[in-house]
Amino acid sequence: MNQYLEVPFREKDAAKALGARWDGGAKKWYVPAGTALAPFSSWLPAGSTTDIAERFDAVTEIKTVTSDSRDLALAEKGISLSQLLAGVSQLVANAYKSPVWTMVEVVEVSGRNGHVYLDLSERSVDGRMLARAKGMIWSSTAQAILPQFERATGAQLAPGIKLLVRGRPVFKPEWGFSIEIDAIDSEYTLGDLEAKKREIRKRLQDEGVYDANRRLPGVWDFNAVLVVAPEMAAGLGDFQAEAERLSHCGVCRFVYVHSRFQGEGAPEQIRKALLSGLEAWADAGHAPPDAVVIIRGGGAVNDLAWLNDYALAHAVCTLSVPVLTGLGHERDSTILDEVANHAYDTPSKVAAGIEQTVRQRVAEVNAHFQRVIDHAMSTTTSARSLVERQITGTRAGAERQIASARRSAAELIGELQLGATKTVHRADQVTREQMTSAQRDAQRLMAMARERVPALIADVTLHASKGVAQSRERTQAHYDALRDVAGASLRRRREALQTSMQDVVVGARRSIVQARSDAASQFQAIAGMGPGRTLQRGFAIVRDDAGATVTSATRVAAGNHVEIEFRDGRVAVQVIRKAEKND
Repeated sequence: MNQYLEVPFREKDAAKALGARWDGGAKKWYVPAGTALAPFSSWLPAGSTTDIAERFDAVTEIKTVTSDSRDLALAEKGISLSQLLAGVSQLVANAYKSPVWTMVEVVEVSGRNGHVYLDLSERSVDGRMLARAKGMIWSSTAQAILPQFERATGAQLAPGIKLLVRGRPVFKPEWGFSIEIDAIDSEYTLGDLEAKKREIRKRLQDEGVYDANRRLPGVWDFNAVLVVAPEMAAGLGDFQAEAERLSHCGVCRFVYVHSRFQGEGAPEQIRKALLSGLEAWADAGHAPPDAVVIIRGGGAVNDLAWLNDYALAHAVCTLSVPVLTGLGHERDSTILDEVANHAYDTPSKVAAGIEQTVRQRVAEVNAHFQRVIDHAMSTTTSARSLVERQITGTRAGAERQIASARRSAAELIGELQLGATKTVHRADQVTREQMTSAQRDAQRLMAMARERVPALIADVTLHASKGVAQSRERTQAHYDALRDVAGASLRRRREALQTSMQDVVVGARRSIVQARSDAASQFQAIAGMGPGRTLQRGFAIVRDDAGATVTSATRVAAGNHVEIEFRDGRVAVQVIRKAEKND
């Protein structure tokens, strides 16, 4: 007969977990017939409570009656331990004839001969131990329920996992109390793991730091990375296999710190390793790393569940450096993946993502470098053409000015010579005319004197001689004056011509000097855009065996040797594997 219970609404889940069922017609919870009532004693109606002590006394009485006379004599002082425990065993068997759903936390797991032995517990919110018991799963049952549980949850039985198990309490005098488990509710375990993540997520959201690291700008290029991983783990090996190429080429530097990633205290150890690594980085005087990488290989869901820790997630959220995660397999997801700047499926994909970013930056650098070279060549050609045009124009202008100056000088000299010749001719003609006139006057006067006053011939002759002498002196003075004027004019013209020629020469020289200065400035500007300056800004030049610049990946095949030139030296590299464009 079913036993009805008085279960408050807030306690219905607890009653259901113990095996109670709901009667829709009576609107009450009940205990099915044959199920022990002891676990439901707090909800039994008044007057129907089972007195376990009376039942124990009855069992003890039965055992005492069936004993021999010696046992009867001893019974006056007490009973044997086996009798006592046999009574307890009978009471437990009668009280729990059917299995009961029970919430437990696994403390320890061990196996022997296919059987699984568990140490189970219940803890309070603050971690205080409330109850503890042994549990076991028989080999045949374990083979049936454990694979199904692992497929459904991805988790394995391990310390720290919480379960909802269906088990029958068993008390054996030889071994004591234990719970024989015959079923595990996988949905409860998944719900517990997800509930923990929801609690951490809500707490971080309430504090306003949940997406703080995700809002940081993504890493533009990788030069130095701090890696947090379990030491000697397979996931770390996968990551290092990819990252070693970048380290070997000097492209990116990886610094590793190690920590346990599962087990009691693992989250705090990870957090301390992360913060200590960053502190040591700063103490060494280095700039902050470009990113922090947190990786571990795949494992069971409950192995990764250790990473669902509030303090560790809060540390990741509040880091000022982008955090990249590669935890477990593609199907796995932890709270660290949610709050990280970027989450990858596996550790090797983190390394591949870093390499892809570096490759992208290198391709961009090569493209920019090629554009710089093309622009420099174009600018050099244009500048050379401009300089040549300026030199040609300057030379032509100077030649024109010199030719013009020569023509002007020749014209001025010709004009001066012509003017001087004309002046001399005019002076000579005037002088001749004056001398002719004077001779005529003298002859006329002498004739008149001979005719009129022979006595005055001597006086006339004297005056004539004086007049001739004076005329000659005046003529000579005029001639000297005219010659001086012509010479002074000629000298002024010559001085003006020399000044003009000097101005022309000075102007031509100034134009040539200016053209040379402009050309030197152009060449200096062109030299400033050359490969040397580009190397000083952190870029690199890739050359093939012939020394030619490599500007495209299509020019390099696997097995080729290339040389990479940096600002402080050159490195010879052999291409081991040529990645496809979509890698």
